[in-house]
Amino acid sequence: MPVCEVCGNDYDKAFAVRKDGAEHVFDSFECAMHALAPTCRHCGVRIAGHGVEHDGQIFCCASCAQRAGVPGLTDRS
Repeated sequence: MPVCEVCGNDYDKAFAVRKDGAEHVFDSFECAMHALAPTCRHCGVRIAGHGVEHDGQIFCCASCAQRAGVPGLTDRS
């Protein structure tokens, strides 16, 4: 059975995700997000949704971007 690369669980329902040409195996979406989701530049939370970006930086929301000194960004609706 495939083994999750984050928690080591040997699970018959594991799945693979390809990112940047590499294949990763996980047993849950939580483990996949822990390993692959970007992190908000301001608060450090893992970004599971769209987030907002400015000049190569990603934030979980426009509020965090503003707190980090990036004006003018808005959350997607």
